[in-house]
Amino acid sequence: MSEDLIQRARAFASQAHASIDQRRKYTGLPYIVHPEAVADLVAATGAGPEVIAAAWLHDVVEDTPVELEQVRQEFGDEVAALVDDLTDVSRRSDGNRAARMAIDREHTARADVRAKTVKLADVVDNLTDIVRFDPTFAQTYLGEKEQLLEVLQDGDTGLWQRAEELIRDSRVELEKRNRSDPGD
Repeated sequence: MSEDLIQRARAFASQAHASIDQRRKYTGLPYIVHPEAVADLVAATGAGPEVIAAAWLHDVVEDTPVELEQVRQEFGDEVAALVDDLTDVSRRSDGNRAARMAIDREHTARADVRAKTVKLADVVDNLTDIVRFDPTFAQTYLGEKEQLLEVLQDGDTGLWQRAEELIRDSRVELEKRNRSDPGD
């Protein structure tokens, strides 16, 4: 039954992201590669099937026409609650990027510890390419993720440490780039 839940979440997320032809920003790959990577990272922590299902579904409400009630009907209250914890609550009308990030960070601070583990996996996967593909935006992004890590400390320790290391290594890489190309 638990494997069935994960497979259903995988199929649901795949269909939802494909329905809008969502692609990864920098690579153009089908978006589902991201939820898959997040789900794999979460599964490696020993998380239960509901958490792995939520990892597959973590962006469907935020990024696709899927509504939280559909997630609840398909996957139950527990998975829906985790997806709700993982869905940004800010809107463009809430102010500038920093204001919206603060609103979303406060939402995440109140999240279930299992959702925080999924969020850490999300951060880890997103950090892997940011410096390489968008070094200018990476400065802002890394600062945002450092602030986010402050509210994710009770998530999986290994993922938290990995995210912290990726941020630190990314900052070092950006410094090297800036030293070798002072014209930027």
